[in-house]
Amino acid sequence: MAISEYPSKLSLPQTNPGVTTVLEYLIIKFPYIDSEIWRQRILDGKVHRHDGSLITAQSPFQSQQRIYYYREVESEPLIPFKETILFQDENILVAYKPHFLALTPGGVFVNECLQNRLRRSTGIDKLQALHRLDRVTAGLVIFSVNPSTCHHYHHLFETRQIHKTYQAIAKVDEGIKLVGQEWEIKNRLVPSDPLFLMCITDGAANSHSVIRCIQQSHHKALFELNPITGKTHQLRLHMQALGWPILNDKYYPRLQAISEDDYSAPLQLLAKGIQFIDPVNQQPRQFTHDRNLALN
Repeated sequence: MAISEYPSKLSLPQTNPGVTTVLEYLIIKFPYIDSEIWRQRILDGKVHRHDGSLITAQSPFQSQQRIYYYREVESEPLIPFKETILFQDENILVAYKPHFLALTPGGVFVNECLQNRLRRSTGIDKLQALHRLDRVTAGLVIFSVNPSTCHHYHHLFETRQIHKTYQAIAKVDEGIKLVGQEWEIKNRLVPSDPLFLMCITDGAANSHSVIRCIQQSHHKALFELNPITGKTHQLRLHMQALGWPILNDKYYPRLQAISEDDYSAPLQLLAKGIQFIDPVNQQPRQFTHDRNLALN
């Protein structure tokens, strides 16, 4: 049994879904976790409020109350790739996340994720990821290390003042010349079935990317991608929309059966660079990793 060293946070919704206690809400919020598991976690003192006071089986539901719990899984895989810290000051930390390593706890991963690895190595228990990066995607992630300034950096993402650059590799037809070409993709992305997938649909665009081809071999091409918006799986879907799904993608264009990670065939998507004006000291920040995706 693997138990998270750090609590996960849950804010109870403003509208009561028809429950009386916190326990009842947890049971309906997480339908794939047996109700007896939640009862045992509460008995073991593994569910508490923001002030540390314990939740009991009778604790009443209170809208917008923060609840903390510790995720558990029967067996947690170990990811054999190391992260790297590129920058750290009193407000933020920038790190490189390898392929296959989760950013934050989720699924079968509780301690084996970038956020918790960095908390252990730096001793900063308040360290918090400021944005998302898929487990199968490698690249740069910004973390807050100072809760009092965290909201300033969140605002940069909310107002699209963070400029990101990605690289991706896709298979292309031999003979087609793509280097130097640029495409601007705007479309509407909505949740699909199953819900962890997204799909392109009709309607007002809510996603926007600019994509360029920067290198090409006989059957593959290397692309530079600049997302203007930040929808889930946006770049993967925009590459698919161009007719060149990202190499080794298990979600798009077709969802593949669940299988063990193949470390020899990572998704060919890399968050290469991040650029912004620091909202605390107004200094320009530009971070890039020296790794590049390579055409074989």
